[in-house]
Amino acid sequence: MGECGGSEYRCWEELLPDALGLVFRNLPLQEVLTVVPRVCKSWGRVVSGPYCWQQIDIEDWSQQRQSQPEQLVRMVEMLLRRSSGSCRRLSVSGLPCDPLFSFIGDHARALRTLEIPRSEISDAVVETVAPRLPNLTFLDISSCTKIGARALEAFGSHCRNLVGLRRVMHPIDVAGRNACHQHDEARAIARTMPRLRHLEVGYMLVTTEAILEVLARCRELEFVDLRGCWAVDERFLQERRPGLSFLGPGVDDCFENSYWEECSDDDDDDDVYSWELMDDDEYYAVVGSDDDDDEAVWDDGQGIENLEVRFYGGGFSESYAGFDWPASP
Repeated sequence: MGECGGSEYRCWEELLPDALGLVFRNLPLQEVLTVVPRVCKSWGRVVSGPYCWQQIDIEDWSQQRQSQPEQLVRMVEMLLRRSSGSCRRLSVSGLPCDPLFSFIGDHARALRTLEIPRSEISDAVVETVAPRLPNLTFLDISSCTKIGARALEAFGSHCRNLVGLRRVMHPIDVAGRNACHQHDEARAIARTMPRLRHLEVGYMLVTTEAILEVLARCRELEFVDLRGCWAVDERFLQERRPGLSFLGPGVDDCFENSYWEECSDDDDDDDVYSWELMDDDEYYAVVGSDDDDDEAVWDDGQGIENLEVRFYGGGFSESYAGFDWPASP
């Protein structure tokens, strides 16, 4: 950094850590983790602290790491440790195990938005962790096939401020499943989430009766996504709640086609995610690390070319109006 003694402007490194954190949030995460800390000591301390990690979105990156669960675990643990309990939004796809979800419950109790689609978590761990997340207002557990009504009831019972729930399944997720199980999920939503304003249950095996029960108990609902819920007759819903906005069930969204395209083995672009890792020993000597394993997330040489953090102003808006169909599993 240059000398600022005779200048009318203050040096960048003299900015308050909170202000620097707001600036760094607008940078790609690759730069925040590997470039910013090398600029100066004060910037390195900001990146190592909680100032940049109140809202974290690594869903796109994590989708590329489904075959490397150990790396995904290290990344989530590293970022949550740095947040020091201040993380308000976490978005990551495919949590590979119950212990990682338990870790989230221990280190992110201030969470308001939790998006963990396609995660391999169980009803039992949700019943244990949900009491630690009382501040949740929006929850995305789409395509989490190992949980059911027990987990939904646990979230609803302990997260009393929930106003948004996304429980969208893929047709493959529900193929051959017992419809009674998902009827139970709908009833769990009706019983325990009365403050919902936004609900997405696309492709769930639910009937008109189950959805009517949800509408009867969730009186604040403003929008319901029923795409692919072919057993639901929307005419009855419109009669019961004429002012409520519905999407589906009869919507041609080409979801299945996009799924097969994304899952194609013809595309092999692993090289896109390779980039030179930072190995500046002097930086680590200055900033320090409480856990050597935090930096081991980079040891395999697989970079995070497409890893980024997105930051939102919070609250509920039209962006949740059901038109941002989630990425296929």
